Amino acid sequence: MKIGGVNMRNGPKPFIIAEMSGNHNQSLERALEIVEAAARAGAHAIKLQTYTADTMTLDLKEREFFISDDKSPWKGQSLYDLYKIAHTPWDWHRPIFDCAKKHGLICFSTPFDETAVDLLEELGAPIYKIASFENTDLPLIQRVAATGKPLIISTGMATQEELDESIDVARKAGCKDLTLLKCTSTYPATPENSNLLTMPYLRQRYGCGIGLSDHTLGIGVAISSVALGATVIEKHFTLKRSDGGVDAAFSLEPHELKQLVEETARAWQSLGKIFVAPTEAEKSSISFRRSLYFVKDLPAGHVVKDGDIRRIRPGMGLSPKEYQKLIGRKLLKAVSRGDPTSWEVFKP
Repeated sequence: MKIGGVNMRNGPKPFIIAEMSGNHNQSLERALEIVEAAARAGAHAIKLQTYTADTMTLDLKEREFFISDDKSPWKGQSLYDLYKIAHTPWDWHRPIFDCAKKHGLICFSTPFDETAVDLLEELGAPIYKIASFENTDLPLIQRVAATGKPLIISTGMATQEELDESIDVARKAGCKDLTLLKCTSTYPATPENSNLLTMPYLRQRYGCGIGLSDHTLGIGVAISSVALGATVIEKHFTLKRSDGGVDAAFSLEPHELKQLVEETARAWQSLGKIFVAPTEAEKSSISFRRSLYFVKDLPAGHVVKDGDIRRIRPGMGLSPKEYQKLIGRKLLKAVSRGDPTSWEVFKP
């Protein structure tokens, strides 16, 4: 996948997505500040979520429509009220897209129904993302895949069978460029529940790009994912967690996003290739290995014994593996303390 010069499958560095979500706190001005801050931090893309409360759920404040889970950061709200607060108004999308373009960021979104896809198509969205909670919504996946745009699907909560089905639908509908993001749909997620070893398996099973949609605190999990092949990393992003917001508690601040961009790039660079030999840069260090040196002034004809030579640095003498071969040999000529050993000073 190559968007805006960044290859999302085998590129020069991981593709970092700053997820705005509802961290705009109902302010377009703040939303635009988030875009600008993401650009300054070095992110490659800013992602929105495109829905309204009415396209997400029903306006009910009872039963399963009310959040009562003690572990949820949104306990005490109805789904409708939560989505009403968190949604990005559709008339904000154009100025946000324009701001992102001005600052060199790719802007795209997660649509939650077909009307959202229609809006994003009008805006020329270059990529689509399917959220974990929608990864079994086959009609939505079919509609998004039919655009022919690169498609990212988060895998949170999905079973193997559900992923098989969703990916099959996407590909039959026209998806040619698929990236799966390992995701743990808890907020925040914990490192021990991240199961990053799943990522190479997903790549092998589905023949697609892999990455991470990360809800853990900090950047350690995201950085480690690069070693397992993640080339797309998504993290929620805000200006300041202390400002509050629906996702603020597990979002990165600008200095942390900058660090994520830099450290994931370093992690990718460190992967290199399978190489068991001195690198060009290491060759100058070989002379500082241990080797065998004379540690006494010794006359010609002397029979070398333990204590006459030592395994020390630097590496200008014979290899330490030759130590026993030198014990008991006669010197052909005198040597001084600090002389490196060589076969030439010994009698055959």
